[in-house]
Amino acid sequence: MRALLRTQLGGVARRPSRLLLTGLAVLVASFVVFAGVLTQQIVARTVEATAATTPAAADLVVGDAEGNATTASVLRQVRELPGVAEAAGRIDTGLQIGGSGGSWIGLSGDPGSGPLALARVIQGSYPDAANEIAVTPRTAERMGLAVGAVTTARIEQQAPQITLTVTGVVEADRDFGQDAYAPDSFVSALGAQDYVRQIDLRLAPGASLTAVREQVNGIVAAAGGDRRPPVRTGAEVRIAEAKGAVDRLKVVFVLVGMFIAIAVAAAALVATSTFRIVFAQRMRQLALLRAIGAGQGGLARALAAEGALTGLVTGTVGVALALAFGHLLPLVLRAFGLTVASPGIPLLPALAVVAGATLITLLAVLAPAFSAARVAPLEALRAASTTSGRRDVGVARLVIGLLLAAVAGLLAFWVFSHRPGPNPENYNPVSLLSQLVLSGTLAYFALVALGPLLVRPVLWVVGWPLRQFGPVGRLAVGGIGGAPRRAAAVSVVVALGVTLIAGVLVNGASLRALSDRDMAISAPADFEVVAGTNATLPNTVVEGARQRPEITHLTPYRRLNGLIITRADSNEPVPVPRPGMPTSDANDLDLGALPELRKLDVRSGSLADLGPGQVVLTRFAASDVNVRAGDRIVLTREQHTVEVRVAAVLPGMTPLGSRVVVDPTDLDRLGAPAGYSGLLADASGAGEDGRTAAQKALRELAGGNDGVGLTVLADQRDEINGQINALLGVAVGLVGLTVLIAVVGVGATTALSVVERVRESGLLRAVGLSRAGLRIMLTAEAGLYGLIGATLGLLLGLPYSWLTIEALGANAPLEMPVLPLIGVFVALVVLTAVAGVLPARRASRVSPVTALAADA
Repeated sequence: MRALLRTQLGGVARRPSRLLLTGLAVLVASFVVFAGVLTQQIVARTVEATAATTPAAADLVVGDAEGNATTASVLRQVRELPGVAEAAGRIDTGLQIGGSGGSWIGLSGDPGSGPLALARVIQGSYPDAANEIAVTPRTAERMGLAVGAVTTARIEQQAPQITLTVTGVVEADRDFGQDAYAPDSFVSALGAQDYVRQIDLRLAPGASLTAVREQVNGIVAAAGGDRRPPVRTGAEVRIAEAKGAVDRLKVVFVLVGMFIAIAVAAAALVATSTFRIVFAQRMRQLALLRAIGAGQGGLARALAAEGALTGLVTGTVGVALALAFGHLLPLVLRAFGLTVASPGIPLLPALAVVAGATLITLLAVLAPAFSAARVAPLEALRAASTTSGRRDVGVARLVIGLLLAAVAGLLAFWVFSHRPGPNPENYNPVSLLSQLVLSGTLAYFALVALGPLLVRPVLWVVGWPLRQFGPVGRLAVGGIGGAPRRAAAVSVVVALGVTLIAGVLVNGASLRALSDRDMAISAPADFEVVAGTNATLPNTVVEGARQRPEITHLTPYRRLNGLIITRADSNEPVPVPRPGMPTSDANDLDLGALPELRKLDVRSGSLADLGPGQVVLTRFAASDVNVRAGDRIVLTREQHTVEVRVAAVLPGMTPLGSRVVVDPTDLDRLGAPAGYSGLLADASGAGEDGRTAAQKALRELAGGNDGVGLTVLADQRDEINGQINALLGVAVGLVGLTVLIAVVGVGATTALSVVERVRESGLLRAVGLSRAGLRIMLTAEAGLYGLIGATLGLLLGLPYSWLTIEALGANAPLEMPVLPLIGVFVALVVLTAVAGVLPARRASRVSPVTALAADA
């Protein structure tokens, strides 16, 4: 056994390039895993260093993030304590700037200077008297609040107006375009409130932290209250804030770990395939060892040891490369002005990754090793040193594959038959989604087991265009079809990556459509100008907005409350409205006037049919009276009655939150006043500048009109879209790890097959195939791995993506992003073809005479 082991390991030492090529997928997987460990360290250390919102100079803090706040009375008392150099009260309130016709901003208490300040003056000066505020740069630009500006404001709609002066522009951690700061005493007096979210205390030099803390605890205890706020040291609070920020990222780290685990599984599949190819190339050598007395068990153990050595070496190289990359990346990011912490040198995780790589490779090599060890000694008499692989899958593998496929199909059918309806109540999708994940996993393993049987029929379809390009194309297709087990081993890894990417794209597009629909309802335009309750907009506001070039898609609307909806064919009398009776509201918004409203989808009917005598209902309103598109209903308000047809039913609410959207003529018949309740509008210009100009124009028009308010809806839409884009980007990037492993596997498989088929290549060259023809043939073979895998991946991924949308129960429409899916399909084929370019170039350089004389 020792001699046999020395023989095998000696062969590895003589050809280290084969070792690295065989374990290339494991090397990449080790790099990815350890890079993930270092990335987690970098993110955690960076967040810990930057996430704390409590100033570093705060020695004591009263209050916590759970809402255990204190009072202005406590703030005044702790300020008078001996040893307290400064106390900053964190008090928040809201102001409607510009009187009742302006926009709401958040006003926060802050000292504005000194060690406890969260806002720093960058222009003008910080407020030092009542009725003075400082604003952030984006707020100053959007609301026209330059230094020295004087504006009116009020705490709430019915509160008296006050006059505010902008004394400065400040830089703060947040700037949403509606943020202002002032001393906490002014904020507290302005809001007439006793609520203080948090108190930060800085002690005088030489003061005893313990003594002051005891005194503060006494004041807090004396203040009473149901929820007594804790008194902690500043260090404790900052550590808790940093830990909380890191804890919120744990879900992300778990998600990343799941995708990395999938990539490791893909690497194991690729390693198994490459070991089969390598052992097939050395079949004559293995047969010679059997002929001189090596037993099957000893030979299998020697091959397994070779595989373990491959995992050990490639795992170590992958960890070393990841360590270098992890320490270089922060240096590069800092050079671009980003604050990023450096990782440490996590020795135990590094050893764990190397051990894991060794174990994964050992497991991957077992099946090929035991298969190769069964070679007959007579194989040593073969003229060639390689043997062709099996084309069948064996009875046991066939039975297992069919059983897996059957169970996966039954689970998928169970999910389909138990999917929620359009209006589920108290529905929890975890159970169905878990069953769906199990079904998908079993379906993929069935694909792995039955892959060699599926390669030829799939190849017959997808390879048809290539066969039309003459002998080279036919040779490429024949080369893949001649080794279906090898083609399946590589293609199923590509299929795994495509399945995951297809799921991300389809589910992402569907959830984006759901988000777009929700945003079209809650934020159908960039801005909304509304009158007060039961009031109408002054005509000067509406007509003035029509004349402003900064504003486009101006859409005024009216609201009407107190409607009763009944079926037109109901024999029951229309109920007489009475106090306390549930009623509905309606609006006459033009659903075709705003671009965002084009994203609305319908449950039934068509929005284009909305017009005189036609209405649009929410699904809740339609369900209450049991109608659908095409049915007729009666709208009743006081003495007014209108019979209309249901043009469409929406899957959720209607824009502006009404239960009914009607035509203006029908709203007139129901007794609606002629004046508009509000208007929606978009900014004419693009970007922040265009939005700021439009906001200023609308604010000028609304200013001075009592009860008229301006709301910026676009910020909410931008924030949601940014979150979805970030989520999809991260998901695609993580799934890309599996694709990377698959492409590496294609390159390694093509490179090893070139060695295995060197005499075949020489024969083709001898009968007239040019070097360019041979390169094209081998490159096309590599591309076919991607083509087969991408086809199988889409066939598996798309149905499961649809079932995922159905099982979620979110009432999301199924969206098929055709162009992105085609792009992924083409990209995978191109990437796998590119992976075969270098091996193809190497094969084309070997002369026909040398190739025909070669023996392995």
